Amino acid sequence: MLPHQLELLSPARDADIGIEAINHGADAVYIGGPAFGARVNAANSVQDIARLVQHAHRYHARIFVTQNTILRDDELEPVRKQIWELYDAGVDAVIIQDMGLLEVDLPPIQLHASTQADIRTPEKARFLQDAGFSQIVLARELDLEQIAAIRAATRPETILEYFVHGALCVAYSGQCYISHASTGRSANRGDCSQACRLPWQVTDSQNRIVAHDKHVLSMKDNDQSANLAALVDAGVRSFKIEGRYKDMGYVKNITAHYRKLLDELLEQRPELALGSSGRTRFSFAPDPRQNFNRGSTDYFTHGRQQDIGAFDSPKNPGQPIGYVLQVNSNSVDLMTDDHATELHNGDGLCYFDLHNNLLGLQINRAESLGKPGQWRVFPKDPVAGFKDLRRDTVVNRNRDMEWVRSLERPSAERRIGLWLRLEDTAEGVQLVLNDADGFTATARLACDKAPARDATKGEQALRDNLGKLGTTIYEVEHPDIATAQPWFIPASQVNALRRQAVEALDSARLKGWKRPQRATPVEPPAPYPEDTLTYLANVFNHKARDFYAKHGVQVIAAAYESHEEENEVPLMITKHCVRYSLSLCPKQAKGVKGVQGQVRAEPLTITHGDQTYTLKFDCKPCEMHVMGKLQPHIKRRGVVPAGERELVEVPVEFYRTASR
Repeated sequence: MLPHQLELLSPARDADIGIEAINHGADAVYIGGPAFGARVNAANSVQDIARLVQHAHRYHARIFVTQNTILRDDELEPVRKQIWELYDAGVDAVIIQDMGLLEVDLPPIQLHASTQADIRTPEKARFLQDAGFSQIVLARELDLEQIAAIRAATRPETILEYFVHGALCVAYSGQCYISHASTGRSANRGDCSQACRLPWQVTDSQNRIVAHDKHVLSMKDNDQSANLAALVDAGVRSFKIEGRYKDMGYVKNITAHYRKLLDELLEQRPELALGSSGRTRFSFAPDPRQNFNRGSTDYFTHGRQQDIGAFDSPKNPGQPIGYVLQVNSNSVDLMTDDHATELHNGDGLCYFDLHNNLLGLQINRAESLGKPGQWRVFPKDPVAGFKDLRRDTVVNRNRDMEWVRSLERPSAERRIGLWLRLEDTAEGVQLVLNDADGFTATARLACDKAPARDATKGEQALRDNLGKLGTTIYEVEHPDIATAQPWFIPASQVNALRRQAVEALDSARLKGWKRPQRATPVEPPAPYPEDTLTYLANVFNHKARDFYAKHGVQVIAAAYESHEEENEVPLMITKHCVRYSLSLCPKQAKGVKGVQGQVRAEPLTITHGDQTYTLKFDCKPCEMHVMGKLQPHIKRRGVVPAGERELVEVPVEFYRTASR
């Protein structure tokens, strides 16, 4: 990828979803490999990934495989072998966070630094570039000024990647240990228990309740639709959609949405270029509101905002469509806000009860009442069970079955422009194809050249038969019949000539595809920005320790998963501030008469069941630390591979401190 190209990077839970992401305009797709991909339930075989690679490379799109968990010593060799298998399958890059992998024998495959590597500063980004990473996934919390500073500190060929859509982890990626401390399931090893989506009770230092059963660590979903131009100006070139657990409909819709926005931006910026080949047309109007979302936020792109949390519910509230007219014994009558709105069997509706809890209602049958906007819906469950459902209750729709069905069908067409020229040869004719990327192919046909009886109809017949490219990835931009005169050539021979030429062009494109090259680390090894690393560096194997020692680090602590941190430590570091979101920040009180001096920078406590953590606030960098300890029953057992939940002893040895 070149510095002037823009890359739309889509997620794939499996190869079929990845293929549809390419069809809907993705320039690249990231997908989990057989193991070690930071999503326990999103693994794929090398064979399936090879199938995805073959499809993507037809459009000169790229496939990245996630290998971004932290690794035990005994896992380094299996991962090394797996990366070689992926390289042999044609994969373009692997995304990693464990620096131990840079100390083993890897193929010459491009390396991307995962967001799990916690890349927030120009110094960290420049170091990773100098260590051999070609693409760097920035922290989601960065604002435009911080992104621009990283761009200024790195080489133009180092691609900056930024999440533009999807679910948000409340913690800095790679800096959350609550899941492991409480359940033994490590987020750094792809098995997060998502404590951030739980309801918490918040109390102050005097045990007064500040918030009751609020999802104070649950963020709204990321949506940077309005910020793409500003992100380009700041230096972002790869625009990443979150969602390796998401379904086909989500990937189709969100990929199409950003494809359209980036295409509009490219039309306005002639100095920029597509990141792959072909133009995409859709049979639907992309709409991010139709997919699961917790409300939208652009997070910290323009600085700190107060309304970033989905505190009432981590579920999908959908979009308001109307209100309740009447609750019947086995049905509910509704009035839609827009009389053009239609309800369907299987639609999902929801509403908030009097305690602001989100409750769902699935339609078993929907009937129009014959008056504008009025519908009678028969829920799947008994009406009597719907708490606080009454007249004038606002109703949202969070699943539109007509929309769902529209995306279950073929919904996009991606084609590469083709210039076609039919010419005379001594033995007959030849067909020359030139595509939009400059690839050329020629096919020849030996035939008798008899003039067509009707020159106009004969020429049109040749154009029609040569232009039948419906099952290919091409579309004719300009057909040129450059023979001495329109010849009569049987349709079967013209079709065979066209197929031969297209096959030759396909072959030329695949041969012409150049796999991205791995960057060469600078020599001597670049010094790491710090000389001491705590557990926050996630060093979990001796190769990673060797890597940091080689780069000048003097003291290297073991990862939290090694169970060497016995005291209370930050289990989550986040830019999100509960005090700020609850209007309790001392900075918010400045200048407010009668308030200044009464709001103090004191800890808060959050509790859910038997889990209790202290919230401490580091106001200089404006960060929140969730403090806690490793549960004793977790400390007694070793660290097992993600997905293997049985309590087994796995000894872990590590040096508390290590020098060069």
